[in-house]
Amino acid sequence: MKALPDSDPRSFKQQADVHCAYCNGGYHQVGLPDLDFQVHGSWLFFPFHRAYLYFYERILGSLINDPTFTIPYWNWDHPDGMAMPDMFNIKDSPFFNQNRDQRHLPPTVIELSYDGPNQENNMSNDEKVRQNLSVMYREMVGNAKTREMFLGSPYRAGDDEPTKKSAGSIERQPHGPIHNWVGNPPPNTLRYEDMGNFYSAGRDPIFYAHHANVDRSWSIWKTLARKNRDFKDKDFLNAYFYFYDENAQLVKIYVRDCLDTKKMGYDYQPMDMPWLKSRPTRRGHGHQRGRGAMFTNVKNAAAAETTATPSLNFPKSLGDQTIRTNLPRAVKSRSKTEKEDEEEVLIIEVESKRDVYSKFDVFVNDEDDVPTKENRVKAEYAGSFVNVPHKHKHSANGNLMTTTIKFGLTDLIEDLGADDDDGIDITFVPRTGTESVVIKDVRIEFLD
Repeated sequence: MKALPDSDPRSFKQQADVHCAYCNGGYHQVGLPDLDFQVHGSWLFFPFHRAYLYFYERILGSLINDPTFTIPYWNWDHPDGMAMPDMFNIKDSPFFNQNRDQRHLPPTVIELSYDGPNQENNMSNDEKVRQNLSVMYREMVGNAKTREMFLGSPYRAGDDEPTKKSAGSIERQPHGPIHNWVGNPPPNTLRYEDMGNFYSAGRDPIFYAHHANVDRSWSIWKTLARKNRDFKDKDFLNAYFYFYDENAQLVKIYVRDCLDTKKMGYDYQPMDMPWLKSRPTRRGHGHQRGRGAMFTNVKNAAAAETTATPSLNFPKSLGDQTIRTNLPRAVKSRSKTEKEDEEEVLIIEVESKRDVYSKFDVFVNDEDDVPTKENRVKAEYAGSFVNVPHKHKHSANGNLMTTTIKFGLTDLIEDLGADDDDGIDITFVPRTGTESVVIKDVRIEFLD
């Protein structure tokens, strides 16, 4: 196959730059030159990347004269795929990329809730696999009960870049941590490179296998969701992107044309999904809990009262300190029908730096003063805030961004036996890059 010049829009360099342009301020909204167009952090995340892979796949198939060619997916959600595929680690291969974390080359087991280069996990491989499966269950089921929780919040024409919107569960994690687990981190470079930064992520061939599995997760979720699968909103369906096709022609594709893989000419090979059987369980240390107050081995109610978690006022800087607050619940003891109609959701607004890999964990009713990363396999773990480094040159807010994250509480509270509690304890545990993170607001809402 003849190599394409870098100037050809079908070349690897130009295709990699497509991702950069759509997520780092390369394009503006039509008629609104001061508003970036951003495909991350909203309901555009899944359809954009599906369309991106679709045209990239067609280009590759044309170049090798094989119209049946399909991009393989990296099945990091299955124990057999929880290591970087060997094909990407052959130095003389075009799939090789030197800007990967050398500590994470195969057969190192991936961490789907990766904490960063200064927080390497000392768990055994079996423990990592168990945690990965638990994280997958949380993000594909517990935190994905509504379409907004899974796909992300609406992002309409005229909206500022979706910094105040909400990324979907899988986009946040494991999508984000995998980018940074693979990408080359400081001090090896001055910043995360290639997979570790949105501007350069497409330069690593593994990006496409990674996102094929992200796309696969969207297809799987549709088979799991009881209702509200894809948005019917016209602003969603009529959103569009531009790509170059296999003939180097600029083409326009709408979100409504990206909702069914079979209509786009491909499907995913079936595979076992052991994470479906990995619903987290309560720690069960024999501690007692009541009405939002936390107490251990107390002899009377008066002693329990002194150890109750206070309700804090926000905003609060996170930094490197664990924050714990009690959050009152407006509704408790809901019926099964009420739970199916509306999901009880933990809403957290976060201010952070765009160009920093920042991450913190969120726990509910955890008994430890500082819950460890090993606690992620338990029901107390709600999920994590994750930011993949990126930059927007046109933003009025400079390097700061405000993001909303959503965690499902219905199953979690049920698993903890806290249905009748007046409140829940929320614990924020910094993991990496949280020096400038501010928890701006914490609340409970109900989403249908």
